[in-house]
Amino acid sequence: MSRISVEMRLSVTSVFTVVLLVAAQQDVCVKGELLFEEDFNVFNLSVWQHELTMSGGGNWEFQLYDNNRANSYVRDGILYIKPTLLSDAIGEANVQNGYTMNMWGGTPADLCTGNHFYGCLRTSGAGGNVLNPIRSARIRTVKSFSFKYGRVEVKAKLPKGDWLWPAIWMLPTYNQYGGWPSSGEIDIMESRGNNASYPAGGVDAFGSTLHWGPYALENGYAKTTVQKKLDSGDFSQDFHIYGLIWNETYIGTYLDDPSNVTLSVPITESFWDRGGYAGKNYDNPWAAGGRNAPFDQEFYFVINLAVGGTNGYFPDNQGGKPWSNLSPHSVNEFWNDKSSWYSTWNGEEAALKVDSVRVWDLSISTTMSTTKSTSDALSVEVSFMHFCCAALVFLLGACFY
Repeated sequence: MSRISVEMRLSVTSVFTVVLLVAAQQDVCVKGELLFEEDFNVFNLSVWQHELTMSGGGNWEFQLYDNNRANSYVRDGILYIKPTLLSDAIGEANVQNGYTMNMWGGTPADLCTGNHFYGCLRTSGAGGNVLNPIRSARIRTVKSFSFKYGRVEVKAKLPKGDWLWPAIWMLPTYNQYGGWPSSGEIDIMESRGNNASYPAGGVDAFGSTLHWGPYALENGYAKTTVQKKLDSGDFSQDFHIYGLIWNETYIGTYLDDPSNVTLSVPITESFWDRGGYAGKNYDNPWAAGGRNAPFDQEFYFVINLAVGGTNGYFPDNQGGKPWSNLSPHSVNEFWNDKSSWYSTWNGEEAALKVDSVRVWDLSISTTMSTTKSTSDALSVEVSFMHFCCAALVFLLGACFY
């Protein structure tokens, strides 16, 4: 059989031939250049910036984020993000009433990072509510590292404890297409610390999601989200790899190995068309972008451990949840039930633990050959970026490495 150049425009038949060969070889979609590597031998705060805010992630979550070694620290090559009680730092009476928590800061390293939802200054008892009763940490690489396209692997062990909400995710560096969710969000992993009996999925499950849409109320995430459960045990027992493959034609996540696909989103149409927005009299925020917009821009990492909230991630009337998402005093309802949930937070078992974060460029330069039973030789040269990964995912549903 004559030599086939894959550097020309391929027909569907030749694409499928290449994919079959790649599937047999199982070593074509290779990791390219290592773009980012973090092993947490030290806690490098020039790489990982702490967010400092009481804003509750825009979801009226019950934690505040701070920079202190009670909540974020490194030991033996592992990053710990651990929730603690605010009352341990300022006393129960100050959490309840009359204490002004001022997080505005006065030096570049301690400036408040989010004033929305009264995030930089709150007084306990104002509005009838206690201060955010939990301290935790949220760190990001917005000032040190961002990238567009690649393969990500984060090795982590998830926290166990009621109403804990760990997340490993990515946000756009420049909001090229406007405010959230117009410029996108990539959630590699988010989970709940509740036990496996929790109806919405506990620590035995995690989800991966893409957020996108012209407005917050038109978030199309429901079309690009999936939850994966372990067959036995839970994610607090061992470290697992939470992976992402992201290029122009595919966005997907996996657990431990690329063949164990979690979320799979082939970019076969624009997100404007995917969301069915054309008939809704909206302006298309991605009109000037590529087919994969808003996921055609640089993103940065966020790693955090939240607690509770009122956006519905913890649904009402499930699993003994002590607060209502519709209550103006949800934080009080949570705090008043402390005797129930705090007993499930057992020291560092309640901490999100991260062993490593790595990012590779995706590139391939491989020659494959096989022989038919009729002794006809078929040789295919592959020497361009991303093609096999995208083709495999699109036609076979996974990217083999």
